Amino acid sequence: MATLTLEVPLMYGDHHVTEVRRLLLSLPGVEDVYASSCFHIVEVQYDEAQVSPEEIEARLGEAGYLGELPVPVEAGAVHGNGQGDGPKPSYRHTTAYEQTRQVISFAQRVPYRGRPLWPCPGMGVLRNVELEEEGR
Repeated sequence: MATLTLEVPLMYGDHHVTEVRRLLLSLPGVEDVYASSCFHIVEVQYDEAQVSPEEIEARLGEAGYLGELPVPVEAGAVHGNGQGDGPKPSYRHTTAYEQTRQVISFAQRVPYRGRPLWPCPGMGVLRNVELEEEGR
């Protein structure tokens, strides 16, 4: 038995741990998988005769777990209200509501890139099965 330890930056919740274990345990020769969303680490025990480390990495890569987490970056200090050739400033809006007393909320509009929030590997878009059965 060989052991492969991989850093998996996009595994950040229990639902990811479950999906990573399911993906890797479905490979022939994979005997055991330890996955930690806290430390972003996957440790795989496998039979070298049946599966290679490259195949294990490829399976995680196809599912989208080996990339970097894209986080929007603020433009920084705003000079001249964003006019000129510099980057367009990103404004964060602050609101305090009477109902919540001392709680302050922050909101920021980020460019929509075809999916809500950050990508969530292993979790696809929900489909309406009834509409698909009707042929819509």
